[in-house]
Amino acid sequence: MAIFVEGVHKRYGDKPALAGLDLEVKPGTVHAVLGPNGAGKTTAVRIMSTLLRHDEGVVRVAGHDVRTQAPAVRARIGLLGQHAALDEDLAGRQNLEMFGRLHHLGARRAALRADELLDRFGLADTGRKPVKQYSGGMRRRLDLAASLITDPQVLFLDEPTTGLDPRGRAEVWSAVRSLVGGGTTVLLTTQYLEEADQLADRITLFDAGRVAAEGTADELKALVGADRIVVVLRDAARVAQAARLLPDPTVDPESLTLSFPVADRTAGLTLTLRALEGAGIEALDVAVRRPTLDEVFLHLTDREDATEVAA
Repeated sequence: MAIFVEGVHKRYGDKPALAGLDLEVKPGTVHAVLGPNGAGKTTAVRIMSTLLRHDEGVVRVAGHDVRTQAPAVRARIGLLGQHAALDEDLAGRQNLEMFGRLHHLGARRAALRADELLDRFGLADTGRKPVKQYSGGMRRRLDLAASLITDPQVLFLDEPTTGLDPRGRAEVWSAVRSLVGGGTTVLLTTQYLEEADQLADRITLFDAGRVAAEGTADELKALVGADRIVVVLRDAARVAQAARLLPDPTVDPESLTLSFPVADRTAGLTLTLRALEGAGIEALDVAVRRPTLDEVFLHLTDREDATEVAA
């Protein structure tokens, strides 16, 4: 495993931040970590990246123990925090060269690596401009490039698109996909459920310092319930008739909407259309609605004590 966490505990005073956390991340994948504020996401990342010591348990990253082999772990990881660590007055290329020198690369190697990363992240044309002239998405891509100066095996991204507009988020998503295509393992913490849905091979949901659920996006959505067929009618007078044709639907008379669960979405959609057409009932819309990660999040973290857990 690129990341192996077993039975990890961490307390801040009398407040538990992690309470027996277990986590495994396969190499060359994006693994997203979700959870409400205070679920332990940032604490877990700080422990895995050697910035914080845990109280109990085992944590190995890139095959090395974070407690006893911290220098070896640091040599194999990159970390992108919530706030850009860039010098606004320096050019993009100068920032990357500076990070290269801080990582003990020679001047020539640092310059070559800066050029490689600017080209990789679509910043070659702007590399000589001061960072203060960059858009939010460009800054985040440059920050991501800086975290890759040493070509890490494992990259930790702690809420990398916070505060970005949709275009900026899309730029960062594209950059993350290219990283994984090159073999990098990415652990992503995020509060944007769409982000996890778009990027992650697997998702772990934290709650109260431990794992509440884990799986692919589809597996987690299945925990909430089946797909639903949603029908919106044109004529309010036909709602009752339509309800008799469909299998135990939920009916909203005000919006003229009927919905019901299906095990096979294709067959369910086909049968619904045939039933409505056969009865001469006109629908404005007939669609399959899947459960969302938002619903999974709310369903699995509906805890009164969730806010009592440290971040």
